[in-house]
Amino acid sequence: MGLVYVAGIVKHRGKEVRVNFLVDSGATYTVLTERVWRELGLQPIGEMEFILVDGTIIRRKISEALLELPGYGERHTPVVLGESEDENLLGMVTLEIFGLILDPFKRELRPIRALMKRVHVTP
Repeated sequence: MGLVYVAGIVKHRGKEVRVNFLVDSGATYTVLTERVWRELGLQPIGEMEFILVDGTIIRRKISEALLELPGYGERHTPVVLGESEDENLLGMVTLEIFGLILDPFKRELRPIRALMKRVHVTP
């Protein structure tokens, strides 16, 4: 399939950093490198365990940030506060918040067809 990167701008309290994200459809959360989140002044609001592809379990702190994807607007999203060995990744939770999905054939983001069920109540 190949690697897919998208440009984004991460914002927090009047600061912003341009980031080139690897779109990772296997990653649950978006990850920011240590340089990015420290420059923005993000603070941890919790901690979670994550399982790597090789089965290794790691712990990372999490926070929230405002993310702009040009052409798709801005949304608040949870982010993992990466450590020295981590890379900028755009994960599935953030993609869903934006209503986007990765098209693996065209190697681009596109809007999802959101489904909703209505419950019909008879009086």
